[in-house]
Amino acid sequence: MDKLEMRHTLLAAKARKKMSWDDIGKAVGMSPVWVASACYGMNSASKDVAHQLCDTLGVESEVAEALVAFPTKAWDEAIPQDPFIYRLYEVVGVYGETLKDVVQEKFGDGIMSAIDFTMEVDKIEDPKGDRVLLTLNGKFLPYKSW
Repeated sequence: MDKLEMRHTLLAAKARKKMSWDDIGKAVGMSPVWVASACYGMNSASKDVAHQLCDTLGVESEVAEALVAFPTKAWDEAIPQDPFIYRLYEVVGVYGETLKDVVQEKFGDGIMSAIDFTMEVDKIEDPKGDRVLLTLNGKFLPYKSW
């Protein structure tokens, strides 16, 4: 089974079971954002977590093998059409250079790791309209001179 077939199988099982990413994350002891990313095929899981995911969603063990396989982290480079994804793309387009400049003023010349990284999604209730809080937490990696 490849990552694409795995993704379809897991998303169908999630819908069939009527489980949220929070439910699944709690069941396997992992962040709901990470679990979703693994189910979408962008991260690999340990054997234990892969089997827990399969048990939780009631899918065959063949899916666990695909979950454990290392992913190719690539995506369509076209401008996203989904409004939510497009807005994130827009945020990076509008604020990317600003964020880079501010981070480099605070840390020096380098990047934020997407390997040593966590992400959280929270809801902040507000009478003017609920807010989405995205927390991206990555290790700073300075560029080396040699």
